[in-house]
Amino acid sequence: MPHLENDQLLPRFQALDRFLRQHHPLWHPRPFTTLHLSWETTHPQLAEWLRARTLEQAESAHNQPHTVPAPAPYPQLAAEAQTLSALGDLSTIALTPAPSRLSTDVPGRKWQQIEAFAAHLDFARRPSQWLDWCAGKGHLGRRLLHPDQHLTCLEYDPALVAAGEQLSQHHHLPASHHLQDVMADSAAARLHADHTPVALHACGDLHVRLMQLASAAGCAQLAIAPCCYNRTAGPHYRPLSTAARASALQLDLDDLGLPLSETVTAGSRVRRQRDQSMARRLGFDLLQRQLRQTDDYLPTPSLPGAWLQKPFADYCSDLAELKSLPIKEAPDWDALEAAGWRRLAEVRNLELLRNLFRRPLELWLVLDRALYLRERGYNVRLGTFCPHPLTPRNLMLLAEQPVDNSVGNFPAKT
Repeated sequence: MPHLENDQLLPRFQALDRFLRQHHPLWHPRPFTTLHLSWETTHPQLAEWLRARTLEQAESAHNQPHTVPAPAPYPQLAAEAQTLSALGDLSTIALTPAPSRLSTDVPGRKWQQIEAFAAHLDFARRPSQWLDWCAGKGHLGRRLLHPDQHLTCLEYDPALVAAGEQLSQHHHLPASHHLQDVMADSAAARLHADHTPVALHACGDLHVRLMQLASAAGCAQLAIAPCCYNRTAGPHYRPLSTAARASALQLDLDDLGLPLSETVTAGSRVRRQRDQSMARRLGFDLLQRQLRQTDDYLPTPSLPGAWLQKPFADYCSDLAELKSLPIKEAPDWDALEAAGWRRLAEVRNLELLRNLFRRPLELWLVLDRALYLRERGYNVRLGTFCPHPLTPRNLMLLAEQPVDNSVGNFPAKT
């Protein structure tokens, strides 16, 4: 399966849009907050089958929900979701080996992502000025630098700016690090037409802001690997392209968080803590429904890790006090805790149906960005830049203003 290019963007977007709108009742409700999902009435056999499975079975299928041998319409939905989400790798360039010790300060997985991202910057024009957007310490930008190029790094955190500047000086690289809130009006002055902006996993509005400012500044090319679509101002998604604005699909913050629900890196201890935290919250959810005499979910705040060390009865009592819910008669705490764990198994298995739509929704969101850039005169390529286990956020946009064939090319494809 090849990557997508300009004329293929809109047809794929429209196909995904139809799929997501048609099956909206299957993926919009969250099993974590809703005891009985509306689609369970329509598909009782599927609901019963999923609810009967164990937590371990749900965990083993989390990253590959399409493999679950569930009753209809699950297999058909899984097949269509996979077909619509199919996307190939972007073309690669031959990378010059990184200078000695350049990766010393970078965690291994992050460095592999940087290497993969850099290997797919197959631009027609050879960049002269890199601009690392939301740069952190500037690890990505430094990896991209060649002897006759300059690097500009923009970062919001003063400590990261200072650390990045020190690292660039240590490696004797021509880089300038600037303290900059990229959402501020002043950010526009930082971008110039000769910049090639890059953003590896800049969250939500941050990478959208880059697309807006880079296209307004006349940047000839840019590359973005989007992330964290739910990090956005306002309670609903604001479409970027003409096609997305015309769609009847309306997305709230919970919807935008769906593509991010997949994890590939958590260790066993982290998973155990996550499961305990969720089982306790679900146990408390059953309690609060009784106390409030209502079947509505009650949002609870993020809690310090120390709360997991409390006895379950204290956990619930303290959380009830925090939410101003008096407990007049103590429940059977052991039974309630066990019910929380059973509920967690049900939730995780019911979520498998919702998870079939993770990648289609993410691709819809990234295609909205691709179409936005195309409307601003760019030729856009959309594909993957690294294997899924390295990061599930492996989609990458390459956007270039049309270039005359007489202009020298960036390093040849491999």
